[in-house]
Amino acid sequence: MGAANRECLGWAARDPSGILSPYKFTRRTVGSDDVSVSILYCGVCYADVIWSRNKLGHSNYPLVPGHEIVGIVTQTGSKVDRFKVGDHVGVGTYVDSCRECEYCDSELEVHCSKGAIMTFDSVDVDGTITKGGYSSYIVVHQRYCFRIPENYPPQLAAPLLCAGITTYTPMIRHNMNQPGKSLGVVGLGGLGHLAVKFGKAFGLKVTVFSTSISKKEEALNLLGADSFVISSDEKEMRALAKSFDFIINTASGDISFDLYLSLLKTAGLLVLVGFPSEVKFNPGSLNLDSYRKYNRWN
Repeated sequence: MGAANRECLGWAARDPSGILSPYKFTRRTVGSDDVSVSILYCGVCYADVIWSRNKLGHSNYPLVPGHEIVGIVTQTGSKVDRFKVGDHVGVGTYVDSCRECEYCDSELEVHCSKGAIMTFDSVDVDGTITKGGYSSYIVVHQRYCFRIPENYPPQLAAPLLCAGITTYTPMIRHNMNQPGKSLGVVGLGGLGHLAVKFGKAFGLKVTVFSTSISKKEEALNLLGADSFVISSDEKEMRALAKSFDFIINTASGDISFDLYLSLLKTAGLLVLVGFPSEVKFNPGSLNLDSYRKYNRWN
């Protein structure tokens, strides 16, 4: 049995305006397999905005967002064997799962057959609604914490727990890490930044597609992309037909999927990790003239 739960200070949205204000609440008591983590940093994700503003229609208020959490372990349960007090750890988008299904057994807990318990606005094991990392501390089962090297800047580690793993996972799963291959990155927000950095680290030739010319300097000189294209320039886009091995769409705005599919080489791959309002394309963009692949990763 853990110590009695204590007051937690968070920032919560109270209604669909999404405006955050101070909010005091209590976390669950630290159980035998739990760790309590004092939060140092929490990244800002587009999901925080969507849920805070009830864009999907099922937000529970008051809502404390945040699922890119880095902190220090301050308390451990009696059965915790992965961490000790003082360890630097991260907590990502989910904090529990059934631990029995094929997905949990394959370390794909976020796809748990019974439904993973998300870090915020999800029903926790004690029946309460989970509250995220815009808060002073969090209690989580040790299985869903990840060790952060002590020499790694914690403020830089936080975005890796959602944006980082969201882009890295499909790039590895679909072999988008082959040096010399060409990668198009659609959008240069949180996901796009990391897609560019991973692409360059893998030795890819990286092109950034954006509707905003203001992103050009950042893409080329700060992040090291090889080229930059204004996606609204139809002539420039069509000139790139069949020139990319991979495209990763990180944008939350709607795009012409047919146009981007036309930029892929034969057997090229387009991965969607962004959150557009709809996905529409002509089947012919996949199966006529050449074979292309489309994958929705979440």
